[in-house]
Amino acid sequence: MSEDKKKSKNPHKKPAKKAGKKSRDSSKKQKKFSGQKFIGGADKLPEICVLTVSGQTEDGELLATPLEWKSHKKPPHISVLESGRGRAVAVGERILVKLRSLRPHFYQASVIRVLESELSRSVTGVFIPTLEGGIIEPISRKMKESFMVSAADAAGAQHGELVSGETIVGMPSLGMSYAKITERLGRADSPRAASLIAAAIHSLPSVFSQEALVEAESAPLPVLTPDRTDLRNIPLVTIDGEDARDFDDAVFAEADGDGFHIIVAIAEVAFYVEEGSALDKTAFERGNSVYFPDRVIPMLPERLSNGLCSLVPNEDRYCLAVHIWIDSRGEIKKYEFMRGIMRSAARLTYEKVEELTNSQLSTQHSALIKILNAAYTALAYERDNRGALDLDLPEYKIHFDAAGNVADITPKARLESHRLIECFMIAANVAAADFLLKHKMPGIYRVHEAPSEEKLEDLRSLLLASDYRLQKGAVTAKHFNRVLKASSEDPRRPMIHTAVLRAQMQAFYSAENVGHFGLSLQKYCHFTSPIRRYSDLVVHRSIIALLNKEKRHVKLADTALHISETERRAMLAERDAADRYKVSFMAKKIGELFAGVISGLNEYGLFITLNGTGVTGFIPVRNLGHDFYVFDKKHSCFKGRSSGEIFALGESIMVRVQEANAMTGSLIFVTESMPQKNILPLHGKNKHGKKLAKHSVPDKNGKYKADKKFSKKRKRK
Repeated sequence: MSEDKKKSKNPHKKPAKKAGKKSRDSSKKQKKFSGQKFIGGADKLPEICVLTVSGQTEDGELLATPLEWKSHKKPPHISVLESGRGRAVAVGERILVKLRSLRPHFYQASVIRVLESELSRSVTGVFIPTLEGGIIEPISRKMKESFMVSAADAAGAQHGELVSGETIVGMPSLGMSYAKITERLGRADSPRAASLIAAAIHSLPSVFSQEALVEAESAPLPVLTPDRTDLRNIPLVTIDGEDARDFDDAVFAEADGDGFHIIVAIAEVAFYVEEGSALDKTAFERGNSVYFPDRVIPMLPERLSNGLCSLVPNEDRYCLAVHIWIDSRGEIKKYEFMRGIMRSAARLTYEKVEELTNSQLSTQHSALIKILNAAYTALAYERDNRGALDLDLPEYKIHFDAAGNVADITPKARLESHRLIECFMIAANVAAADFLLKHKMPGIYRVHEAPSEEKLEDLRSLLLASDYRLQKGAVTAKHFNRVLKASSEDPRRPMIHTAVLRAQMQAFYSAENVGHFGLSLQKYCHFTSPIRRYSDLVVHRSIIALLNKEKRHVKLADTALHISETERRAMLAERDAADRYKVSFMAKKIGELFAGVISGLNEYGLFITLNGTGVTGFIPVRNLGHDFYVFDKKHSCFKGRSSGEIFALGESIMVRVQEANAMTGSLIFVTESMPQKNILPLHGKNKHGKKLAKHSVPDKNGKYKADKKFSKKRKRK
């Protein structure tokens, strides 16, 4: 029976499909998180609505906010998926979208059309003076247009300076919008400009208020008081990286029967940062510290972050400590929180601990390192037994020379001492979450959902193309670990680990405990880094209230949403800066040949990650060769129509650097098989500094000229 006939039989009855959808949607509003998915949420937005574009993610997705938001709560997090047709959507524009709810306060929007913008937009770029004032050339790849600046709005900017500004709404122009410069950031070509660019693009607060600085400077030195336990006789030690500047956690362990007694002591930032104070307001605004390759934008002023709240050796410091007793299998038997005063016995590095672990020499800290490792062995057994996701992805360190230029990029060593500290911190975080839940005290939890079915299906297809299988239906972290273990000897192992990582949902903060999928934990929060994370500061305040037998009446849903967003902002800025530094490193290597792996692809080309440095660039389809290449999404590859040549995900490949623009972060490769004469500089310059045509080829003398074939094709079109 046709759908039309069904409707005619009972015109008042809705189609079964729609009714079922409505029924499911309404049931979603009733449910809470059950360990697998978040359902429903208050202040739900309509399916079709108008948004204002407010930012950008690292995947090219845009962030948006509702045009009209009448609720007293913080607006939801909305990611925008562009269709790929028409012009790119710009930050500040209004868009008509169709929304899909992912979880409470989190939506995904598909653009229906771009509406006329009536809002000013922020712009960061390079200033070029003109007779009338100047032009701002944006450094963001998402901004395709330049902006005129009148002489009155130039703020004294000089040629080649990096500037931030706001577009001027309603100002008449001939094809170009106008902008007003609000801040001069320094020379765009300075060696360490990438961090400034990233901070400006992502609107990171970087200046402390005078009130906050005064509060920090007036903070008192620690003294032992009746409400604190004296821990200064316990040889607590900090273990951090060689370049760490703040030390907010210290550890200790000793044998206890067939198990261990461990202590994790954390700097008590809450003593110095009182709720509602100027310090609290600035810490909340930032949400977290931001770590660039060459500098840090701290959450708290240096007087606290590197001073009174840093557990430096041989100095008294206030701390919030947790004693944890574990059995030989790493299971927590009991725990006890206390406010204390401590004195770090040593500032150890990961490398030093690794050296002492593998050495037969007896040193001052050898005995403590030995017992710390024994306790770690028990905790690691518990971690493996519960099936925490065991991803092993390489990390890279960017090295600078004395002038601030990128000198080298090297892999970071992954040591057992790193895992030791991770296991100790996770145990403390679990105890903190359990303590808050047991006493029904408001807190902020670290939440990680199970992957969506859509992401799982994409991953299954990719793994199947690589001869691996992930079971159908619901999965746990253990199922992922089986795939990871099976691929341990596969040359495509890094690609498979990356694919599994990308299939995971983004972790976030929530006022409700709903578990952590990746760690396979039912209860989890962040407790161990209050110097650099506002979430940990909130957890400390709740634990201190419990210790003081006080009640704490706070609603933390909006706070959790805000710090989830500031964390995301910091991650994007850190990645942005690192990518720009990597591209500046490659700018000296135009034309050089490199070995890499196809780490991703889309209909426009291939993403290539170079071996040894982790630098990722792009090969547009036009740079693959003379054949016509077809994108096969199902099998994750490009296939040549005539030659049958295949470029598949995870395969090794040799590439040459064609373009490296550190200002925009653009890095373009060509395949080794592409003849040199067909490598078209996209935005290059000749030896005299003159800008080349967009489509140029070198003649027999090495001079670049416009490609006549390309020009003829354009004329025919």
